[in-house]
Amino acid sequence: MTTSRPILLPDSDADPEAGGMTLRVLGIPLELGASDQDLRQLAVRQAGVQEHDVLSMHWVRRSLDARRNRGVFRHVCHVDLVMRSTRESSVLKKALRSGRVRHAPAREALKLQAEPGLDRKRSIVVVGSGPGGFFAALTLALNGARVTMLERGSALEDRHRKLVPFHRGGPLDRDTNLLFGEGGAGTYSDGKLYTRVQDPLELAILQELVRAGAPENILFDARAHIGTDRLHRVLPRLRERLVEAGGEILWDTRFEALIQLGSAGKDKHIAAVRTSRGEIRCDGVVLAIGHSARDTFESLHEQGVAFESKPFQFGVRVEHPQELITRGRFGDSPAVKELGPASYNLARKGTDQVLGAHSFCMCPGGKIVASISEEGMLCTNGMSNAKHSSPYANAALVATISPAAFGGYGEGPLAGLGFQRHFEKSFFEAGGGNYSAPAQRIPDFLEGQGSRGELRSSYTFPVIPGRIDMLLPPDVCKALTRGLHSFDRQIEGFAGEEGLMVGLESRSSSPVRMPRNRDTFCATGYSNLFPIGEGAGFAGGIMSAAIDGARAAHVLLRCAK
Repeated sequence: MTTSRPILLPDSDADPEAGGMTLRVLGIPLELGASDQDLRQLAVRQAGVQEHDVLSMHWVRRSLDARRNRGVFRHVCHVDLVMRSTRESSVLKKALRSGRVRHAPAREALKLQAEPGLDRKRSIVVVGSGPGGFFAALTLALNGARVTMLERGSALEDRHRKLVPFHRGGPLDRDTNLLFGEGGAGTYSDGKLYTRVQDPLELAILQELVRAGAPENILFDARAHIGTDRLHRVLPRLRERLVEAGGEILWDTRFEALIQLGSAGKDKHIAAVRTSRGEIRCDGVVLAIGHSARDTFESLHEQGVAFESKPFQFGVRVEHPQELITRGRFGDSPAVKELGPASYNLARKGTDQVLGAHSFCMCPGGKIVASISEEGMLCTNGMSNAKHSSPYANAALVATISPAAFGGYGEGPLAGLGFQRHFEKSFFEAGGGNYSAPAQRIPDFLEGQGSRGELRSSYTFPVIPGRIDMLLPPDVCKALTRGLHSFDRQIEGFAGEEGLMVGLESRSSSPVRMPRNRDTFCATGYSNLFPIGEGAGFAGGIMSAAIDGARAAHVLLRCAK
């Protein structure tokens, strides 16, 4: 499909609502290969407006309708029409009543306009350089705050260099690995930007990514994806953007402790943070530590920061030949070449007796990697490059575990960490203790038997036959079994001989939350400590974490007094 530039990008601080009013036209069916002009004409017709009254059209969302029973594939599009005036004709009013058209929601820029009470001169420490931490830091810096961003791992260039020895059998670096370092865990999880969050800050964040070199289709594609290889070009430009805005970045710097002030009956106040490089005084701290910073969770808990257990996703990686997935989704359609490698999003609802199961972080044309931050543990993740060039497709296949399951693995709000560690250690040992992963063909998992013969996988290290059906908790096995039977009816061959389960997937989300005030974003019992993102339990992916970080920065600035 040919597209012109969908949204002009001169400045993410520009007014996104220029014009008389903006109409959002929903659910426009568009045949493959159609042009922007075709889409504009369809949008004008559906809205019941005159084309000469439209100043511009902007893409909002594009998804693929791949229902094979229709026999024809097409896109379903949402667009915004910026109108010359605010006048509503009778035809437009009818379209608005029908729900096919609505007034577009307001958008926000990262840089706040002049407001009474804003304190733009505060000194803020941001802990973590993942999407939540980075966009908190950038938003603060753009608004004039003095920002120091700490990252326990290395900048991207050194991060990549330090990973090479590990993938060749060398020791694990606990601070610079696939989870820690510039960009956080998402740097090596292929840059998916899917989100169910509809937030006025979403566009401003996507515009920053595009300005740094991400493809423009992330502004509207429902399956937006940057690619691990392209992220390695985008992140250094984002880093430059933060520095140009006045931010300071300290790589290879561990956060160690909060320097707290306070008295009985009052919220504690952070005066400084202690790091591996010394003490840094500040007016506030944003904690964006990520879902795998277990040692930091434990340190903060010992210092009195409140935590609570929460449900999290737990299961395995499932892998197939990409051709099987593409054929199962698209059949023999001549449009397959244009559509590219197929993806999927599968779910089986639970019952009172069996947990639900669903896919997560699907990587078409991708590979499985060892996503590890502690020695003697095994956890997998998926990634893919921009061109989806691998012959394999993989995804997490998980069930949601409730805190009630953590009881035998630890006490208190951090018991979920003990649950994770127990099974990561079991899978590590089942793989031979060298980061090889136990694997089992899906039919063997369903039949409760070991797999024989060669097991082929994209996994960075070797895979060896293992009894995943015996390594996982029984409730998770039941959920995945029920899910696999359902998914095989949706994608032919999904549960067949070519499907392989590779374990373990235990870091899809965090098993803890740091409770915070809904209005101020302050951690319970603190006046200037702001937990955000996945590690704090308030996000579930790159975009939701980035939005949470930027939103927290706005709240921090507005609540300064």
